[in-house]
Amino acid sequence: MAKNQLRSAARAVAAGSLALAGVGGLAAPAAADAGTSTQTQAIAGAGTERARGALVSYELRHTFTRAQVTDALAPHVATDQVRHGVSTYLVKYRTVDHRGAPVVASQLVALPDNGDRSLPVVSWLHGTTVTKTHVASARTDTNDHRAALLFASTGRAVSAPDYVGLGKDSPGRHPYGDPRSTVAAGVDGLRSARVAARDLGRRLERDVQVSGFSQGGPATMLMGRALQQEGADRYFRLGALAPVGGPFDLSAFEKAAADDAVEKSGLYLGYFVTAWNWMYGGLYDSPSEAFKAPYDAVVEELFNGAYEPQEILAKLPPASRDLFTPQFLEKVRNPTGELARRLRPLDTTCDWRPEVPVRIFHAAGDKDVDFAHARHCGAQLTANGAAYELTDLGQYDHNGSVRRALPEIVRFFDAATGRP
Repeated sequence: MAKNQLRSAARAVAAGSLALAGVGGLAAPAAADAGTSTQTQAIAGAGTERARGALVSYELRHTFTRAQVTDALAPHVATDQVRHGVSTYLVKYRTVDHRGAPVVASQLVALPDNGDRSLPVVSWLHGTTVTKTHVASARTDTNDHRAALLFASTGRAVSAPDYVGLGKDSPGRHPYGDPRSTVAAGVDGLRSARVAARDLGRRLERDVQVSGFSQGGPATMLMGRALQQEGADRYFRLGALAPVGGPFDLSAFEKAAADDAVEKSGLYLGYFVTAWNWMYGGLYDSPSEAFKAPYDAVVEELFNGAYEPQEILAKLPPASRDLFTPQFLEKVRNPTGELARRLRPLDTTCDWRPEVPVRIFHAAGDKDVDFAHARHCGAQLTANGAAYELTDLGQYDHNGSVRRALPEIVRFFDAATGRP
């Protein structure tokens, strides 16, 4: 057993934790099908190991050769930047939910098989996900898993949190759009990734390049502000920001969804309304106040994380006007009181001055999140005296835009850090 593995085993025994079942190391052979490993390093216990960001366990999931990375990306993302094979890990760690209560969350950590001990770091924050298992730690056929593979194949360590309530074994519902738990999952994910990487003989550098798509766009800006201005972590510092396709003016987005000016408006607004009423209360006392019959009887269950998007779309109408009562849609169009107060932080995620390179990516062809959201973010940055670039990705739809953006983000991060 290697020294770092012995140290982990000693910590686990001293803390009275789960038994050591084996360690997934970088030297594990690459399976021809990049199959799943069952090797697990478990670390749990009392004291500091129950602190936010504490590592609960990590498990080697897949090893990809450089050729396998290229094959996995090629149908979806340009592969000319792929330089290394990649090992991916399911990492479980301690964080907090929207109430500040302790909870265990999961993430995918991807490390390049390049032999470098010290690694630059990317935090990748994913977009709207209604199904618990549609995350990078659980599936390899997602854009988020592809993002992690691409970034890691360029020599970077990647922390890709599932967020609270998402992931194969995550308890409870996902607090969709809640700023507190979103930032916590990202920052605490970095902390646990640092510990897991150290156990594997790697060192994560301090400067973090943060990027994310859709829901992960405003999450990128929230996390950047937490790292730069709010002292969210004593080790990690903000290095660069690259949000993609983000709804930076959530009040405007929800109004557009209420007006059916957004593709899949019923799905987006249904998820938002049920999640926020569960988290904060006050939107409705009974589902029938917000949703038309017969949907009022099933809508809350459909957004509990157990259903596939296709199942939800099969049971709910695609248009908001057919799903919601007219009175409730007016409440969304003209938010007041608690709803307006809760929306304000998500209308102002760009209302600060980053001291690092910033590049906003958005597609003119995006029918889910209008290009006006990128301009909204840019206007707030400008008002604070911050420099940024805005890249129009062209006539791509929402999900196509992130696939187009990923190679551009790698180039932007290379330039921001002076990498060749």
